[in-house]
Amino acid sequence: MLLFRQLFDPKSSTYTNLLANRSSGEAVVIDPVFEQVRRDAALIGELGLELLYSLETHIHADHVTSGSLLKQRTGCRIAVSADSGAAGADCYLVPDDVITFGRRSLAVRKTPGHTSGCLTYVLDDRSMAFTGDCLLVRGSGRTDFQEGDPAAMYRSIHQQIFTLPEDCLLYPAHDYRGLTVTSVGEERRFNPRLGGEAAETDFTGYMKNLRLAHPKQIDVAVPANLQCGRPASEVDATADPQWAALHYSFAGVWEIDPHGLEEHQRTVQILDVREPAEFSGPLGHIRGAVLIPLGALAERAGELARDRPVVAVCRAGSRSAQATVILREQGFTEIANLAGGMLRWRAEGHPVEGGGALEHVAEYSI
Repeated sequence: MLLFRQLFDPKSSTYTNLLANRSSGEAVVIDPVFEQVRRDAALIGELGLELLYSLETHIHADHVTSGSLLKQRTGCRIAVSADSGAAGADCYLVPDDVITFGRRSLAVRKTPGHTSGCLTYVLDDRSMAFTGDCLLVRGSGRTDFQEGDPAAMYRSIHQQIFTLPEDCLLYPAHDYRGLTVTSVGEERRFNPRLGGEAAETDFTGYMKNLRLAHPKQIDVAVPANLQCGRPASEVDATADPQWAALHYSFAGVWEIDPHGLEEHQRTVQILDVREPAEFSGPLGHIRGAVLIPLGALAERAGELARDRPVVAVCRAGSRSAQATVILREQGFTEIANLAGGMLRWRAEGHPVEGGGALEHVAEYSI
C-alpha cells in the first residue's frame, strides 16, 4: 500500500510530495522547502515513517530546499540530478536510476528544458509521476534562465512524460492557482502550450514571448540549492526552542509534556484558558496558573509578561492549542501548549490545587 501526502508552501507555491510504503514505513520526500522543515519532520514523525531520501526535481530558483536540514533531523540521503551542478548530495541520479522505499520505487527520467538538470520521478506502476517544473497543470516551467531550452522541454515532455499511460496522474512542483494534479491524457489534449497538434516550433515561439518577471528569490535560492540547502551559518535557522524540550506537531503547534512543564514550572507562565467553573472544578488547576478564558484572551493578552515563556493549558489540549495561535498573533514568541491538558496532567500524577480524587477524573488515554 502506498501512503501519499501532498504538502504546500504558500510563499513559493511549492508542492512537496511525501510517499511511503505503508508496510515498512520507508519514505521519500520530493522537493521539500527550507521554511517547512518543522512541518514535514513533524508529519514524518507522527506517521511513524523512516525517511530514506530527500529528492529534488531540479535546482529551484523560487525557494531553498530543506534537503540538508532533513538530513540533519532524520538521517535521510539527499538525491539530485547528476547534471544539476549541486555539491553535497549523497546520490547523483541519472536516467533509469531507481529509488526504492520498501516495496515501492520511483524511476528517474531526465526531462531538461526548465533547467539542464531537471528530473521526473515515475512511480513503479506508472500511476503517478512527479514532473517538477517541466510540465505544469495546463502549462510548463519557464525556459529563460538556468540553461533553459524550450526545444529540449518540448522533447522531454513528449518523449518522457506523454509516453506514460493516459491515466497516469501528474504532480507538478508548483501551481499558482491552487491546482494540484492533472493527467497525461488531459495535458495531451488541453495543454495550451504543447497539447493537441502543437509542434515544437509552436511551443518555442510561445515560450520565447512569455515576458515573465525575474524570480524574486533567485539570487538567494540558486546558490543555496547548489549546496543542497545547507545553511550559510552552522546555526540551524529552524532550530527548536531552547527554553524547554518541546515537540512540534503537524498541526503547527509547539507542545510540552507534563513532565517538561513541571520541570520548568518556576520559569514559565502557566496560562489556563478554561472557564472559571472548570478552573475550580474536579480537575483542579496547576499551582501558579493564571486564569484567562480563551474567549477573553485576545483582549487580555497584555496581562502576560513578554519576557517569560507561556505554557497554555485547558482540559484536553485543544482550546489551549488555539490559545498559542492567539498569543503568536499578539507578538508572543516563546509559547507552548500542554499536550493532553489537565486530563493528562492528572493521569500522570502531577500535583494540582483544588480538584477531586483521581478516580472521579475522566481517564486520559495516551
